[in-house]
Amino acid sequence: MWFLKSPRNPNVIKSKSERDPIEKYSNKIYSPRGYLNGDVMRFDFSNSLSNMRPSEIRELLRYATATDLISFGGGMPNPESFPVGDLKEIIDDLILTSSKDIFQYGNTGGLDSLRDEISLMLKEMDNISASHSEINVTSGSQQALYEIAKILASPGDAVITELPTYVGAISAFSANKLDMHGIPMDEEGIMTDKVQSEIELLSGDNRKPKFIYVIPDFQNPTGITLSQERRKHLLDISEDYSIPIVEDDPYSNLRYYGEPIPRIKSLDRGGNVIYTSTFSKVMCPGLRIGYVVGQEDFISRVNLLKQALDLSTNTLSEYIAREYIKRGIMKKQIPKTVALYRRKRDLMLETMKKEFPEGTDWTKPDGGMFIWASVDSHIDTTEMRTRAMKNGVLYVSGASFYPHAEKKNEMRINFSYSSDEDIVNGIRRLSKTIGEELSSISKTA
Repeated sequence: MWFLKSPRNPNVIKSKSERDPIEKYSNKIYSPRGYLNGDVMRFDFSNSLSNMRPSEIRELLRYATATDLISFGGGMPNPESFPVGDLKEIIDDLILTSSKDIFQYGNTGGLDSLRDEISLMLKEMDNISASHSEINVTSGSQQALYEIAKILASPGDAVITELPTYVGAISAFSANKLDMHGIPMDEEGIMTDKVQSEIELLSGDNRKPKFIYVIPDFQNPTGITLSQERRKHLLDISEDYSIPIVEDDPYSNLRYYGEPIPRIKSLDRGGNVIYTSTFSKVMCPGLRIGYVVGQEDFISRVNLLKQALDLSTNTLSEYIAREYIKRGIMKKQIPKTVALYRRKRDLMLETMKKEFPEGTDWTKPDGGMFIWASVDSHIDTTEMRTRAMKNGVLYVSGASFYPHAEKKNEMRINFSYSSDEDIVNGIRRLSKTIGEELSSISKTA
């Protein structure tokens, strides 16, 4: 049967080829299968995503495997670090022994036996005490960041972050319409005296921050590690002002030089710290397994929200992660990954020292996956990307890591993914790009 649509149905517009913004809608014939003549429905979108901007990193990932481009853009682990043989053995065993469980719906909080293994692992490796009921297994730690923001803060609430900070945190916090207040960093990490001053300022305006977000070890994007003294000071601030700390810890197992510094969560005695980590850097990212640790009351709210997000984390991935810890494979794999990335880190720093033009500066991280470089203040690294792509190299512009794109002359460079040959050639291409940009600026000055 055929029907006539309403003469001025606001949900119907013409196809792109026919659309005229000033022409009034005319009567169109409608069938149960849709509008005729190429017309499509116009959705009335909410404003819930109005604060978000596209991720430059996600856009760059599509170029990561291009043969004519060397990409330092994504924060991707090197495939050489994937324990493929061990994972195949685990999966084969699970299919033979537990197929009725591994392909079934899972527990929202996470596989019980996996949470038990995580609890044991945290105590042994990081001196973090967390009971079964204080852990939620997430679909990567990115999901945990979204959940934390949703649970602890309301739209418009203030939160404290490092400056610059992880682009995924910016996305998660922006999606929840939080007001991010970035605190500068130096070689010892976030400047905790300035954290305290900002809290005082906001509290005086009746806007006390809802939480403090930090990546203490080999921070993304800078590679800087928060000193032990400042970790203790940050915890003191948290206790004095009753503001939770969100400790994001994807990289602490990837230490190449120096002695480990205690996790902030391991120093926590009052339940002030929410701790989140991931298996992406010590197993593989494609399985999308992370976890969040906090007070039971907080975790119960995580479970409630997760029911609305995905019901449960991928069950097969949870079983694989359980066996990965239980069989001792993780302990065996981490030193191999560390050796691989240490070599790549050293090679990139050595090449940058030889190739980069005078006036360029960069961090020298003791671990992690990233180097943070600053170029001449007249250069906008976002605009320079076009020249870099022509020269066959990619990076992530520094503005992506500032909630309000405050600085323009910085870039994040990943050393974990590329081959040794590509590291050398890519840095040379990037050095050439910076030199060309400087020449272009001097000609127009």
